[in-house]
Amino acid sequence: MIELIQLDPYAELPLYRQLHIALRAAIENGTLAQGARLPATRELATQLGVNRATVSSAYELLEADGLLRGHVGRGTFVTSPDKSPIANPPQAPDSLVRFDTSRPSELLFPLDAFRATVDEVVHSNEASAILQLGSTFGYAPLRRYLLEEAKAAGDAGPDDDILITNGCQQAFDLIQRVFASNGETVLLEDPVYAGLRNVFQRGGARVLGIPLTKDGLDLEAASRAIDTHAPRLIVITPTFQNPTGSTMPASARQELLRLARNAGVLVIENDLYAPLRYAGEPVSSIKRMAVAGESPADTILLRSFSKIAFPGLRVGWAIGPRHLIARLAEAKQASDLHTDQLSQAVLLRFAQSGRLDAHRVKALAAGADRLRTTLEACAEFLPPGTTVTRPEGGMNVWVRLPEALDAGELANRAEREGVSYLPGKYFAVNRVESNAFRLSFAGLTPDEIRRGLRVLGEIFKAELIRLRTAHREEPAAALV
Repeated sequence: MIELIQLDPYAELPLYRQLHIALRAAIENGTLAQGARLPATRELATQLGVNRATVSSAYELLEADGLLRGHVGRGTFVTSPDKSPIANPPQAPDSLVRFDTSRPSELLFPLDAFRATVDEVVHSNEASAILQLGSTFGYAPLRRYLLEEAKAAGDAGPDDDILITNGCQQAFDLIQRVFASNGETVLLEDPVYAGLRNVFQRGGARVLGIPLTKDGLDLEAASRAIDTHAPRLIVITPTFQNPTGSTMPASARQELLRLARNAGVLVIENDLYAPLRYAGEPVSSIKRMAVAGESPADTILLRSFSKIAFPGLRVGWAIGPRHLIARLAEAKQASDLHTDQLSQAVLLRFAQSGRLDAHRVKALAAGADRLRTTLEACAEFLPPGTTVTRPEGGMNVWVRLPEALDAGELANRAEREGVSYLPGKYFAVNRVESNAFRLSFAGLTPDEIRRGLRVLGEIFKAELIRLRTAHREEPAAALV
């Protein structure tokens, strides 16, 4: 019997990988004993509230690990790895090249500076107040600091306010609950970060995907969707978009603001990756353009420390018109009352001490090196006909393989060979690019990036050869 498994639909790791990890742990710790029969894929999918394909993919990985064996007509059973040698042993966690998670490298965390910062905060005169319940809006000194910075840069106006959130993901959830909980239409980029898409879909919003071009959102498609569907929100990541890495030029951002203003659409700008610019000139945020405009559209700007500093501390923020931020704060109060003040105080001290700026310099240099290595290795190892986006920053590039290849079908084979990535289907809103996948490079060393892409290149080239050979061997149609 399988114990209750908790899957997180908002996590970056796809559901099939979460299920694979949970079942593998249950087998290895003896909860699922050798010979135990697993539920049919349809049965377990119903139990967990997921798609049947999610369970099938997890079972396939476990079979590849040598931990499951299917018997036609009888079911799927746990097989002891000691009694059934694995043809392709699974990679140890530290040897798996993980292109599937968009996060900074732990090797770059300035731990000594962080420890010093924590020590200063907990030994400060404000320590007792920091450890007390605080405002729903967040730790007041951090709010003042961030709002003053935003106003100085032009990213906040005199009528704007700020709400500290438990990362950007909580901000998305609050926005869904306040503005799109009754079937309202929400326009998203397509492809888009799955956690963003899922929060609106599960909240009952009507989600429509707008295709992306090399310059970000397809504005003609967005205009048609606005005219046809009267959306309540448009959610956009204009700088180093996840998963494609694309960036909207200033003229496109101005046009999007015009469309939103004329239609009364609220613009949600996810500005999570903008601080990770390694080359080129920054583009003004959409929020800054709205503040400077004569008749600006309502815009909420989302930012976070997660991509430039310590993602485990979960400190993000939303800046927008005071009346909208008040509504988000009311929803937040009903959810968690207040946000952890210690993390906020530590990050405020980390920023004010100059340690954040010092860390940012090193992080940007490392990110530039990793992006350059990724693009060079893609050109060297991936098969002819592959296209790769070429962002000037961020954490991700979007790869399109020759159309004959299915990135989803090849993902399990790649993982058996020690490399993981996320196929395009996990980012799709309305249309699936079956030959596409995301490469998240920021958490890997240059050596790991090259090693992983060499393996992927071998897999993709071998599959192309197999497909071409099979095509040549197909018998010609009979002439009658």
